[in-house]
Amino acid sequence: MKRILNTLICGLAVFTVCNVPALAQKKNSAVKKTAATTVKKNNDALIPNDPNVKIGKLANGLTYYIRKNGEPKNRAELYLATRIGSLMEEDDQQGLAHFTEHMAFNGTKDFPKNDIINYLQKAGVRFGADLNAYTGFEQTVYQLPIPTDSAQVFKTGFKILANWAGKVVMEGEEIDKERGVIIEEDRQRGKNAQERMSKQLLPLLLKGSRYENRLPIGKIDILKSFTHDRIRSFYSDWYRPNLQAVIAVGDFDVNEVEQLIKTNFSGLTNPANPRPRLNYDLPDNKEPLVKVITDPEQPYDVAMIMYKLRGQVTKTTAGFKKRLMYGMINSMLGARFTEILQKENAPFIFAQSSFGAYQGGLVSGMNAFQTVVAAKSGDQLEKAFAGAIAENERMSRFGFVQSELDVAKKNILAGNEKQYKEKDKTASSNFVQQYLNNFLKGSVIPSIDYTYTETQKAVADITLSEINSLVKTLTPKENQIIIVQAPEKDKASLPTETQLIAAVKNAGTGITAYVDNSLNKPLLEKKPTAGKVITERKIDAVGVTELTLSNGIKVLLKPTDFKNDQIIFSSFSKGGISTANDEDLESAQMASLIAQSGVGEFNPTQLSKLLAGNTGRAGAYIDDLYQGFSGSSSPKDVETAFQMIYAYATNPRKDAEIFNKNISDYKVVLGNKNANPNSVFSDTVQAVLSSYNKRAMPTNLEDLDKVSLEKAFNFYKDRFADASEQTFVIVGAFDINTIKPFIETYIASLPALNKKQDFIDRGIRAPKGKISKTVYKGLEDKAAVELYLHGDYTFNADNNIQLDALKGALEIKILERLREKESGVYSPQVGLSLEKYPAGHYYFNISFSCAPANVEKLIAAALDEVSKIKTNGASSDDITKFKSEEQRQLELNLRNNNYWLGYLSSRLKNGEDLDQVLSEKQRLNNVTIESTKASAQKYLNDENYIRLVLLPQQK
Repeated sequence: MKRILNTLICGLAVFTVCNVPALAQKKNSAVKKTAATTVKKNNDALIPNDPNVKIGKLANGLTYYIRKNGEPKNRAELYLATRIGSLMEEDDQQGLAHFTEHMAFNGTKDFPKNDIINYLQKAGVRFGADLNAYTGFEQTVYQLPIPTDSAQVFKTGFKILANWAGKVVMEGEEIDKERGVIIEEDRQRGKNAQERMSKQLLPLLLKGSRYENRLPIGKIDILKSFTHDRIRSFYSDWYRPNLQAVIAVGDFDVNEVEQLIKTNFSGLTNPANPRPRLNYDLPDNKEPLVKVITDPEQPYDVAMIMYKLRGQVTKTTAGFKKRLMYGMINSMLGARFTEILQKENAPFIFAQSSFGAYQGGLVSGMNAFQTVVAAKSGDQLEKAFAGAIAENERMSRFGFVQSELDVAKKNILAGNEKQYKEKDKTASSNFVQQYLNNFLKGSVIPSIDYTYTETQKAVADITLSEINSLVKTLTPKENQIIIVQAPEKDKASLPTETQLIAAVKNAGTGITAYVDNSLNKPLLEKKPTAGKVITERKIDAVGVTELTLSNGIKVLLKPTDFKNDQIIFSSFSKGGISTANDEDLESAQMASLIAQSGVGEFNPTQLSKLLAGNTGRAGAYIDDLYQGFSGSSSPKDVETAFQMIYAYATNPRKDAEIFNKNISDYKVVLGNKNANPNSVFSDTVQAVLSSYNKRAMPTNLEDLDKVSLEKAFNFYKDRFADASEQTFVIVGAFDINTIKPFIETYIASLPALNKKQDFIDRGIRAPKGKISKTVYKGLEDKAAVELYLHGDYTFNADNNIQLDALKGALEIKILERLREKESGVYSPQVGLSLEKYPAGHYYFNISFSCAPANVEKLIAAALDEVSKIKTNGASSDDITKFKSEEQRQLELNLRNNNYWLGYLSSRLKNGEDLDQVLSEKQRLNNVTIESTKASAQKYLNDENYIRLVLLPQQK
């Protein structure tokens, strides 16, 4: 079915805060040390590192961080961090830092060829999803999540890290094979409007710095032609222990891990004459740097201004406080923009201002305050840009009001409280990032206890006047960069560089102070008349209690101890958009906008302010086959979440302004989307897979013209008028007897008409037979391929596991063939979709991007692998990998609230036994070479084969 598009504005670079600067106290030797100055210094103390992390250094200079942490159990996060990136490359080595990262997986002293990947997959570690690495300007980081309940596997993990650190062999044959893979990575991620515009933007954004000429992907001509000695030289020069750190966090013995690090890494040596690792900077610019860029495939008219600001790593309590203040400013300003975006007369379709790390932290020591805006058209961009800048000026000139600050403070304190309550359930991966930042950037490592106490103290201490003084520093007259990215067709109507500069200078003309529109009313005017729990049944096998309520609703409760402060829930009943008649279909598909318009008297902004500091949230949804509710809460706020369920069901908000603004913005999205080749191809895939059924076709502008607020609102009300067949699943940290009264008050009181409801099978099916379609769209030398093998299917647990195994084995073979052997793709994907309703069907999907010249060869190679698995079944090794990965993931899932919420909901929707998961191991044991061969012959047939290809437009 069609979906409302999320307005994802291409080319918008909106970043969160990374290292917020801590401004050092100025020293004045002429001032005596009075009591007041002593107190001031004490208030700006250094932040201590968390005592729970053991930090050490080997004699060769390698740093290590070790922390014992029990979440998840029997798992560890092992990382090798290196202060080595593309900035270290010579002119003829551009791209070789990233290339070196690839080579670490293609053969080391102790693990020839692909042995690292093969070994770890057999241990249950997934390549890509778990085992991975990345390269930036100044760092290369390798990540290895690994089980700890196998002593041998765990010990081998450190051996692997050491091999990456100093034992990569760089065989010439492997280097040459990898060239094509990296070129395809560049093609997959780039060869589009964004990359073309970036090539024009980066000389501006990184003007006058080494960053400008050291993009991590490098230069294609160098990647194709560099001699083997150049990458070997890069590795020997820079992969050295005094630039490396090992990070180990997990369920293990700290002393044992320290010894493993010493054993594996002490033998690594530094070069006799090490090359100096230099630090680089961005120069200032006194006058604004301005660039207007257009491209035929750019879908939106976007303008941006950045104010470059020098930054320092947060190391003191004063810096900690300032970081919180910047977070509050972002939150308050973001709320103002959200409020404007709900108005029909908003001058833009998207706008945001925020303070954060410059270009997402790519440039050390540089922050930015940046504003991004998207307009409906080129001739409205100047007005939209000025409107967004005016909000910055309103903030700077008049500041925020106390009620806004109160909301921001409440939300920070609520998040701080939640983090503190979960301190013994914090995932190991969360700690890793702290230690990476410490090693790579020099940031401190405060403990959760320290962070909690200092946040409480700092939030209480922050005043409105301090906030309003700080905002005045965000928009300096110097270090401005102004950028426009727009469709080629709008070139003539875009503002000039002079007009853009003038818009910034004149943005404050006629502005007035912000007026808060909060509503001081309760969410519900009165409590509903409570219903009752009429039956209660225990399902001990999976730790579930089922309640039947007086209005017919079923509630499944699964209390867990996986998190201390988390309750999550969702519900469903049959019907959804399938019940809409053809005449009202377009309006019904927009009924979810009703749920996005607030509840009762509260618009979304007012509702957000009302719930400041409260973690209870809920919302309503309507999809193809179901309607229901979902939400989350801390235990203390669960009543609020349940109140929201009741409000969304019984008192939806009919807000013409918000609804019409959404439809208007959506029209802009649809009007521009055909400029993007991937969007056109995606629409084609959707249309073909649904056999061009009107109810499943992509939404177009004509569809939106048929949308009626009245019909959408009425459809929403109709879907929630009868809750008697709703089934709720609630999982998390709650006591059943404590939560029951809230269930009776807010869920058992939902309206019930006791009608029998069902979804309607509208006959949306994939086409039978062999279908081939080629789309010609796009300027670059880039192709995309989607292959589908599909058919009717009997949906059950036994069949599902066999198809999962087949998919896992085929995924391995497609990767080995298309990437490793053919060197023709970067990351091919094998997908599997299994449907029970409205009709049983399966889809195997093989997808990849590649050079247009290689499309036929690679499709033939992919189908050859399909043919081989039909003839031989999956290999014994691949079955071992599948079983190990499945078992390891199941171990993690069984300790995860989100897994149980999805699992229980799915079993209920499909009418399956809730204890199905308990027999998963037996079903895994039933996967054999012969079973996969039988499944492949049955399901990987070409009777129903869809081939879809995107090629560049023909010239």
